[in-house]
Amino acid sequence: MTQFTKVTLPDIGDFQEVPVVEILVSPGDEVEQETPLLVLETDKASMEVPAPQAGIVREIHVKAGDRISQGSLIITLEVREVGAQAASTTPSGDTGRTDNQPAAPDTEASVERVASVPVTARGEIHAEVAVLGAGPGGYTAAFRAADLGKQVVLIERYPVLGGVCLNVGCIPSKALLHAAKTLTEAKEASLYGIRFGQPEIDVGKLRSWKESVVGKLTKGLSTLARQRKVTVIHGTGKFVNPHLIEVETSDGIKTISFDHCVIAAGSSAAHIPGLPADERIIDSTGALALAEIPERMLILGGGIIGLEMATVYHALGTRISIVERMAQLIPGADTDLIKPLYKKLKTECEAIYLNTSVSRVEADKEGLQVFFEGEQAPEPQRYDRVLVAVGRRPNGKLIDAGAAGINVDERGFIPVDKQMRTSVPHIFAIGDIAGDPMLAHKASHEGKIAAEVIAGHKVTFDARTIPSVAYTDPEVAWMGLTETEAEKQGIAYEKAVFPWAASGRAITMTRDEGMTKLLFDKVSKRILGAGMVGPHAGELIAETVLALEMGADMQDIGLTIHPHPTLSETVLFAAELAEGTITDLYVPKK
Repeated sequence: MTQFTKVTLPDIGDFQEVPVVEILVSPGDEVEQETPLLVLETDKASMEVPAPQAGIVREIHVKAGDRISQGSLIITLEVREVGAQAASTTPSGDTGRTDNQPAAPDTEASVERVASVPVTARGEIHAEVAVLGAGPGGYTAAFRAADLGKQVVLIERYPVLGGVCLNVGCIPSKALLHAAKTLTEAKEASLYGIRFGQPEIDVGKLRSWKESVVGKLTKGLSTLARQRKVTVIHGTGKFVNPHLIEVETSDGIKTISFDHCVIAAGSSAAHIPGLPADERIIDSTGALALAEIPERMLILGGGIIGLEMATVYHALGTRISIVERMAQLIPGADTDLIKPLYKKLKTECEAIYLNTSVSRVEADKEGLQVFFEGEQAPEPQRYDRVLVAVGRRPNGKLIDAGAAGINVDERGFIPVDKQMRTSVPHIFAIGDIAGDPMLAHKASHEGKIAAEVIAGHKVTFDARTIPSVAYTDPEVAWMGLTETEAEKQGIAYEKAVFPWAASGRAITMTRDEGMTKLLFDKVSKRILGAGMVGPHAGELIAETVLALEMGADMQDIGLTIHPHPTLSETVLFAAELAEGTITDLYVPKK
C-alpha cells in the first residue's frame, strides 16, 4: 500500500517568515533521505531543507520568493515504505557558509498523511542544468556549471557549437577584417616608400581560410564539452512546461527535463518590412558568406555591423554606399569619436546618406533599384547587392517561453534580476535575449553568474560598465559614461582629450588621426568613462574598464608608468592632461 505524506518546515531556530530562495526538486523526482528539497536564506546564513525520508515528490506547495515559517507545508511526498518514520537529519551539501557565518540551524522536516496527486513526466534525458543555446553565453554557462559539479545538457540549433558569434558573427567578421587590414596596410605603405603590386584576391581561398578559423574554434569547443562531460544535443529547442524542453533534431523530437535552465537563445538579424524577397538582398550572415565581391553595394544601417562590413567589402574592391536614418554613424557613441571614422569613410565610400532611409526597393534582372527619403535623399540608385544591417532582435518569442510561464516583453527580451533569474525562479536568461547591449562579452559574464547562482554561490551581476567596440578602420571603442549620456542625465563631468597627432607610436604607424578621451568627476576626479578612436582601440579600452571597476582617479592612471612608445601611453597622457602634469603637449596655464 502506497503512503503519501505532507512535509512541513520544522523548527529552524529564532526565524519567522524566512524567504525561499530556490526549489531544488520537481514533481516526479525520486529523493533519498536528506536530499535537499529547497534553500532558505536568513540574514545570517543560507540553509537547505532536506527530505525526512526517501520517496517520490508528488507536489510542491511553495515557490521561490515565498516566505515560510515553522509548520508551513513544503511538499507532498510518496514514501517508499508504509510506516517509514522520519529520521533525525541535519542539513547536507553546501549551505553557503563562510568561516565567519554561524552554522545553519537544523532543518529536519516533519510529515503527515495526505491523498495522492498527479505526477509530472520526465524527459528522455534529464539534466540538473539545461542550457538552451551554445553561443558565448551558453557554452560559458554550461562549462562553468559542469566545473561546479552539475550534470549539464547543452542544446544548440547549429550543427556546431559557438552560436551566431562564432559561426556567422564576431569571429568570421574579424577574420575578414584582418584580411581587409592587410590590403589597406599594403596600399598605405606607399606613403613611406614601399610599393606593392596590385593585389590578387582569391575569393574562394579567402572564404576557405575564414571557414578554417571558425572550424578550429568550433572543434575546440566540442573538445571542451567532451572534457567536461557536457551532453550536447543539436536541434531547435522550445519549452513545453517549466521543467521540460522539446528539441527538434535530425533524428526526431527529443525531450529534455531539467532542474534548472539557462536560456541563451540569442538574437536574429532584424529585417525591414516591405523589401522584396531577392537573394541579392542579404543580411550580415549573407555578407560573411562571401559568395562574391559585388561591384556596387548599399548598406542599410550605419551601426557597427554595417560599418564593419563596409570596411571589409571596400578593401576587397566593392564600391560602397551607406544609408543611416539617424544624424550620425554609430549613434550610440559620442560625435567626436565618430568624426575621424566618418572622415575616412567619406574618402572611401561612394556616398554616405545621413538622416535618410530607404522607402522601397525594386528588383529586376539588372540589379536592385533603391528609392530613398529624408534630408539627404538622393535620386534612385541601382546596386548589385543591398546589405540590411539595421540591428538585431532577441529570440524570446521563438522558444515558446510562455509555455514555461516566463515573462517576455513586447520586443522579445526576457526580463531578469541581478542573478539572471527570469520570472520563473529556476530558469535563467543571459546574453542578447536578456537585454541590451547585445554583446558576446556581456553574455559570457552573465553565463558564469547564472551557473554560479545555480550552484549555490552568492553572486550577482555587478559590472560597472560593458565596453563597446566597432572593429572598423579606424576602430572606435568606448566604455562607461558617454558625454551624450552625461548631458542627458545632468551629471557634472570634465574631460581630457589627447590627440594621437602627438603620439610618437601613432605617427610611426602613419595613423595619427585618432584620439583618447577620459571623462572624470569634477570633484573626486574618478574616471567616469572613456572613448578612443584609432588602430587597436578595442585593445586599449580594457585598461580604462579596469580603472572604472577599481574606482581609479586621474592621478592613479597618471602615476602608472606605461611603456614607451605605445598607443597605451595615450591613456596616460589623457590622465596627465586632467592632472595638469603633461609634458608631451603644451597647455597654457589658465
